[in-house]
Amino acid sequence: MAASLTPTIALDLGTTALKAGILANGGEFASVLSRPAPATTGENGIRESDALAYLTTATELLDECLAGAGDNARLGLSCQRSSFLVWDKISGLPVTPLISWQDTRGEAGCKALRAQEPLIKSLTGLRLTPYYFAPKLRVLLEEHPPLREGLEQGELVAGTLDSFLIYHWTGGSRHQTDASMAARTLLMDVRQTAWSPALCDLFGIPLNFLPSVTPSVGLNLTLKNGCTLHSSIADQSAALIASIRPDNAEALVNLGTGGFVIRYRPEASSPPPEGYLETLVYEDSALNTHSAIEGTINSIAAALAPYPYRDCRLENLAESAQLFCICEPSGVGAPYFREAAGIVFSAPVAHLDERQIACLLLEGIIFRVTRMLDDFRHCHGIDRVYLSGGLSEVPALQQGVAACSSLEVHSLLQKDASLLGAAILAAGLPPAHARKSVKVSLTADAGPLRNKYQQWKIWFDTFNKDMIMI
Repeated sequence: MAASLTPTIALDLGTTALKAGILANGGEFASVLSRPAPATTGENGIRESDALAYLTTATELLDECLAGAGDNARLGLSCQRSSFLVWDKISGLPVTPLISWQDTRGEAGCKALRAQEPLIKSLTGLRLTPYYFAPKLRVLLEEHPPLREGLEQGELVAGTLDSFLIYHWTGGSRHQTDASMAARTLLMDVRQTAWSPALCDLFGIPLNFLPSVTPSVGLNLTLKNGCTLHSSIADQSAALIASIRPDNAEALVNLGTGGFVIRYRPEASSPPPEGYLETLVYEDSALNTHSAIEGTINSIAAALAPYPYRDCRLENLAESAQLFCICEPSGVGAPYFREAAGIVFSAPVAHLDERQIACLLLEGIIFRVTRMLDDFRHCHGIDRVYLSGGLSEVPALQQGVAACSSLEVHSLLQKDASLLGAAILAAGLPPAHARKSVKVSLTADAGPLRNKYQQWKIWFDTFNKDMIMI
């Protein structure tokens, strides 16, 4: 606990906002500073933003915190996964925009490599999708030969957003990323926590211009501003560290832009159920890796946005007893990985009003979450669930998961989970330190919703089989 006495700053580089705070001795933030993230623009699968604007905003937030914490403060960094850029090695100036994790320009390349997916999955624990670093960088180098030439000649370097900021904050002396960020590139062998020559060859990406891979904690890297970068970690990993205790039978359901259902993988456990992702949460200073099992729900915030979903209550759900929904407009996520052209309904919904459609969408999220929790409970055992993320504050979602999952469900009161996880790791505090939550209680009869979940499973399984046949 002595490490917690050292002033600790956390900085979270999110997709919609950048946040920073100073961790108090009680394990909470006295206040959190927030700035909007640079706008992400583009169309037809292109999603880009201004990397220098990220650097400027992050540096301003860090400097403001240093004014209150002192130059000898520890820094814990949390970063959005898979967003990357190419920059000039001498000047440090970007030569590409920051290419977002949301960008899908690598889709055609993924289709071309589909036969290699078993190898990719065996080495990375992930599926082959365009959201990751490698497929996008592959396309970028194919479309812009001067970039490849500059990288191969050592004039340019490539890396994720965290590596770009660290490069600048060390005056260009360090080109590095941590194991949790490298694990989401499709280029790292998660068993070796090192770049895989086989995967680099497969994607046509030379090893020599990638950042070095470091542990997530114990970095002790002095920055130009005088503070010490102690930990650096991917945002979802940081959220897990803030919310879940690895030695307990717990799962985290994070509902925001997308949805994640995740739990630490017990030591010596069987492999994850088919289709689930194996996530490297972090690598500690003793080079021990900590892993988790992850399921995903795609683009749920975008699906809900046009509808009055916050007006829905538990008693409104299951009113349309024979109508079912898949609330994932960009395709069904893990463990199914099915392409879909928009939101899927089991029958026409033109006769429904907007609130009724919102209820169907919420049901689709609740049922997908519950199905994953059922899998985790059967294969690896869980008895308690914690909800986080902006959408998890919607009462109908909270109570729907509690009603259908038959598990004890808690809503986390702590905000800014990724920021908090980065601070906990940097301060040397145990996972889920000072966690606060409230147990979710039902406000209405949930019998109709539970019954509809059983019917939804039958319809959903049939939908998946039909998609496979197509």
